[in-house]
Amino acid sequence: MSVVVRTRWAAGGFAVVAVVLALYAVGSGDYPMSIPAVLRTLTGGGSAAEAFIVTEIRLPRVVTGLFTGAALALSGAVFQSVVRNPLGSPDVLGFTQGSSTGALLAIVVVGGGTATVAGGAVLGGLATGAAIHLLAWRAGGYGNRLVLIGIGVAGILTGVISYLLTRAQIIDAARAVLWLTGSLDGRGWGNALVVGAAVCVAGPAVLACGRPLRALELGDDPATALGVRVGAVRFGALTGAVLLAAAAAAAAGPVAFVALTAPQLARRLTRAPGPNLLPSLFLGAALLTAADVAGQRAVPDHQIPAGVVTGLLGGGYLIWLLAQSQIRSARRA
Repeated sequence: MSVVVRTRWAAGGFAVVAVVLALYAVGSGDYPMSIPAVLRTLTGGGSAAEAFIVTEIRLPRVVTGLFTGAALALSGAVFQSVVRNPLGSPDVLGFTQGSSTGALLAIVVVGGGTATVAGGAVLGGLATGAAIHLLAWRAGGYGNRLVLIGIGVAGILTGVISYLLTRAQIIDAARAVLWLTGSLDGRGWGNALVVGAAVCVAGPAVLACGRPLRALELGDDPATALGVRVGAVRFGALTGAVLLAAAAAAAAGPVAFVALTAPQLARRLTRAPGPNLLPSLFLGAALLTAADVAGQRAVPDHQIPAGVVTGLLGGGYLIWLLAQSQIRSARRA
């Protein structure tokens, strides 16, 4: 089986898994429904009570989770491809912290509502992306420089976030801490619209950069020799990735590690070179949906935020990834 065919089959498999998990999530809860009952309700055949539960309570949360996971995974795949480093993701490079800072400013300083917090998250993410881009460009390139600059910016913004929490009123601080955990609880169609619009607008543009990004992983000079407009491709892909990460944070808060783990898992499962953008997108949607379902079912009578679940699993994966890198380095030596 060729690499292209294997990648397409993997992407299709991840998409099917994401859809099945979404249908299961819509049907699970205090009022359980089978997957056929969910499908019947979605097509207009259910009772009025079932229609209300599905379309007004459960479906917005699930759709938000699908779009958020897809946006984070696609963003992470682009960053890892551009910097040619498995640690390249919005969590590590400071973009998530930028969105968090913008959201906290909206909560603590402005005292705004849901729409204001979402707008602050998007603006904070875009402003952080512009700052890191300028600093990396002035430093003379990307790759490890962007990683180091992003880690530095993340550290600064983490300090700003901590300071804002100390200056907030108790109610605003509690609200901010809840947002910072990253959760799909209580998400409505407005949240789904924010991240869904970003995926529908920026997603196709980013996916169109898949082949040029694969050439960029060889290095700037080989990519230029292959006819790739290195500067334009890199700027366009990174702009789309920043927008996706910011929109995901605006919809569900700073959900951890999906952007880091989904592209790496997709690459390992497809065994294909390049960024694996489409498999990463569907796998990210499946991962966040599964994390939300697990968080709702892991502890009886208590919900664990999806961001906590992804943080626990993603942290373990990061430790394993670093250990594997250390082992490979020792073998080369």
